[in-house]
Amino acid sequence: MLEIRNIYKTFNPGTVNEKQALKNVSLTLADGDFVTVIGGNGAGKSTLLNAIAGVWPVDEGEIIIDGQNVTKLPEYKRAAFLGRVFQDPMNGTAATMGIEENLALALRRGQSRTLRKGIKPNEREAYKQLLASLGLGLEERLTSKVGLLSGGQRQALTLLMATLRKPKLLLLDEHTAALDPKTAAKVLETTDMIVNRDKLTTLMITHNMKDAIAHGNRLIMMMEGDIILDICGEEKKQLTVEDLLHKFEEVSGEEFASDKAILG
Repeated sequence: MLEIRNIYKTFNPGTVNEKQALKNVSLTLADGDFVTVIGGNGAGKSTLLNAIAGVWPVDEGEIIIDGQNVTKLPEYKRAAFLGRVFQDPMNGTAATMGIEENLALALRRGQSRTLRKGIKPNEREAYKQLLASLGLGLEERLTSKVGLLSGGQRQALTLLMATLRKPKLLLLDEHTAALDPKTAAKVLETTDMIVNRDKLTTLMITHNMKDAIAHGNRLIMMMEGDIILDICGEEKKQLTVEDLLHKFEEVSGEEFASDKAILG
């Protein structure tokens, strides 16, 4: 579903601020893979997701989604393939619009607009059922302004909106980092439910090693713009934080420096 071939990305080339953010990165995700991505600050995690989404062009290499080479496509055209949830709960929704209006916008993404009535009764009922699956009581608040929701409620709604049209690839960019631990756990539970139910191919960046181990069927670790570990199958199921730290030290020759990632 996703194939990344030898991509490079350097910011501010030829200046004192030059930073090689991605170095010959290659990665293949099979249909239905749920891959968690871990790494310290500056490892290249968000740069990788932004390269896939087309936020900026890569310097070299190719990006292929479901057999289509999207390397030269601008961000707005790649949006047809992707669902994305950002770290900030304020992104991805229209704060001054109601919950049902936000869902209607997500459902109509990529379609031509008409002057017909916005939301039909059967459509509203479908939204209620989808919202009820979140277990947050939002099905009774369809007309509430999204800006009035808590961060966790808003992030769960954003996740629902990003997956409403079953994207080829779901990108989760530290989507629980701004939430308190209890709320983050609920959003991750919702993530698992939606990804497993719809068999979505997913790439999830997390700053938390425990979450990276507990979720998904595969884990990759990045360091200095490259993938240094790729763990899946039974090996991932048996993995502990201590095992992951040991593997990191073996591959990199140094200790993992992020206490935030280790302690969660």
